[in-house]
Amino acid sequence: MISKIERIIALRYLRPKKKEGFLKVISIFSFTGITLGVAILIIVMSVMDGFRAELINKILGFNPHIIVKPYIKKINKENLDNFDLLKEDIARTAFTFSGHGILINRKNTTGILVRSYLENDINKIDLIKDGIIDGSLSSFSKNTISIGKELAISLDLTVGDEITLMSTANLQTPFGNLPLQDKFKVSSVFSTGLAEFDQNVIFMPFENANSLFELSDMDIDLEIFLNNPDKAQIIKEKIQKIFSDHYVYSWADLNKSFFGALKVERNVMFIILTLIIIVAAFNIISGLTILVKNKTKEIAILRTLGVSKNSIAKIFFLTGFTIGLFATITGVTFGILFSYYIEEIRVLITSIFNVRLFPEEIYFLSQMPSKINLGYVSIISFFSLLITFLATIFPSLSAAKLDPIKALKYE
Repeated sequence: MISKIERIIALRYLRPKKKEGFLKVISIFSFTGITLGVAILIIVMSVMDGFRAELINKILGFNPHIIVKPYIKKINKENLDNFDLLKEDIARTAFTFSGHGILINRKNTTGILVRSYLENDINKIDLIKDGIIDGSLSSFSKNTISIGKELAISLDLTVGDEITLMSTANLQTPFGNLPLQDKFKVSSVFSTGLAEFDQNVIFMPFENANSLFELSDMDIDLEIFLNNPDKAQIIKEKIQKIFSDHYVYSWADLNKSFFGALKVERNVMFIILTLIIIVAAFNIISGLTILVKNKTKEIAILRTLGVSKNSIAKIFFLTGFTIGLFATITGVTFGILFSYYIEEIRVLITSIFNVRLFPEEIYFLSQMPSKINLGYVSIISFFSLLITFLATIFPSLSAAKLDPIKALKYE
């Protein structure tokens, strides 16, 4: 328990006199260092968590949670009857095809990924359905395609324009093998917010893909969407038993290395940025050590007046810990506010300095993501206070060990 007199003396030491200006500078640096360290840690962790959450939402928005791919034989539709045991976990299924093609218009040619769905199935993909910015999915029928915003911009395409699509399948002619191609009309333009996807993927009706790519039963995959994507690995094992002669893999399998790298990077950034707080804590040690040297006479007088060694230690501990406590609170407040308004801040900096921060073509997202995790905020605050606590122990014990007789001997 800290007494009133200990609090009064500690508060007095927090306000150095004019002749102790150097001590005041060290205290300011300590406060600023811890504040910046805590704030930067919260901001970086929030952005990295936001980046991961946004990518997962985008990936799960237009990619199936589980894919069954033919291996030795085609997928037997009768096996779907066995899904009755999993009907509470499975939201929907769809037979699809994905392949590469070349899109040709009047001026440009580019390689794209073709994904084909039945009209009823594409309407169930919320990220596409809700992301239509021009045209309508109701026009998604034979000889039409739906393209991404970035692809439409790069090829100068709008709804109603006609393009030629060339597939990887070949047509045998007297003059040799020629790639199959057909003309399509752009029925809609979508924007998922993921620039890489909007630039490289188009959707076409299944019947067109069937003829353009000359599909066989071995080319058709089964896509499975779950009510809870986090249970993909568990459900995958059950589906693998039903489709034992086929490849079965989940969205987590396809992106394991990517999200693993994000996790390692996040942990390394946490360790590196924690060093900022540790460096600031050394300033607290320096400041308290100098304060003890400057207050040697006052410590000796307090000891002769009956103040215990324990009280002296608590006075200096309270002095240093108060700096760390208020610096942590300030850092947490600043970090949360910055993380919450980070997109507005990015736009403001971009407009003032005319520089591009967070370009879409590099980070794949159109906005700066941020997700404030209260768990991480609590951990960062705890580590900050713990480091401050440890930093104040040595100078406080040093002050308590001061011998009043030796301190006043030459006064």
